[in-house]
Amino acid sequence: MEQVTVIGSGSWGTALAVHLSHVGHAVTLWARDAALAAEMGARRANPVYLPDITFPPSLRSTASLEEALSGAGVVVVAVPSHGVRAVARQMAPRLVPGALVVSATKGIEEGSLLRMSEVLSAELPAAGDVAVVSGPSFALELARGLPTAVVVASAAHRSVERVQAEFRSPSLRLYGTPDVAGVEIGGALKNTIAIAAGVVEGLGQGHNALAALITRGLAEVTRLAVAMGGQRETLAGLAGLGDLVLTCTGGLSRNRHVGAELARGRSLGDVLASTKMVAEGVRTTNAALALGVRFGVELPIAEQVSEVLSGRKDPPTALRELMGRRQKAELS
Repeated sequence: MEQVTVIGSGSWGTALAVHLSHVGHAVTLWARDAALAAEMGARRANPVYLPDITFPPSLRSTASLEEALSGAGVVVVAVPSHGVRAVARQMAPRLVPGALVVSATKGIEEGSLLRMSEVLSAELPAAGDVAVVSGPSFALELARGLPTAVVVASAAHRSVERVQAEFRSPSLRLYGTPDVAGVEIGGALKNTIAIAAGVVEGLGQGHNALAALITRGLAEVTRLAVAMGGQRETLAGLAGLGDLVLTCTGGLSRNRHVGAELARGRSLGDVLASTKMVAEGVRTTNAALALGVRFGVELPIAEQVSEVLSGRKDPPTALRELMGRRQKAELS
């Protein structure tokens, strides 16, 4: 079995580390916070993000990147999108040449508007390849061994097969695709739509509204993904529709929670300050709008989410404006 390192000790990185340990790998989990790394080693659990999940014996934690990356043939990056470039730069001189890097981060880099695999490829020239894992997957459920299906994307078929082989377990099934752009745009923009779904919930607008939002949200995400070179079929699969449905309806969704709390009258700053979890949709929304401008794609739901996040509009006004848009053919 491979020696695997997971970079990032949030809930998703921790869940992946636990899962990869259970399937037989020797896993090192890197945490930026040295105190957290030490506490995880002592408690054999992540007391901040997944306190009820016990670490397998083959999982160790460290705050040293040099120690974490030493000998690692597979490196999973699961840090928040805004930290990926800085962490990758620190990783670069320590990465084993030819190591397979797997991005498990969903987001778009602000400013550059690059996808996470593009950021990693630029900063880690010694990597053998960069693959992407995405799909409907709450960290806690994966860590508990509940059935989960995701997608692994890479232009290199050998890397897709390698990730499928190394990550597969009786509780995790991985489908392969070469459509990296479609998978990453689906994973990033579904968080913006989930904030809108939370607003619908928080305003008590009912199931009809939620179903309409998810469906039109999928159309919005698909338009942008296709404009950026993704395949329409990808967005109808796990990395698109599957992830969107989960994030818009699941009680563990951070982005849905943000939208619901905004609809109940709390400020964005207050909502974000009350949790250690990162809601990627908050940062992704404006980056998505910038991509929409670049590629000439209309993103009406993302536009209204941006207005609400910035405080320029209250949630009822944003919803009213979405409903009041000019009617048109569904498949135009």
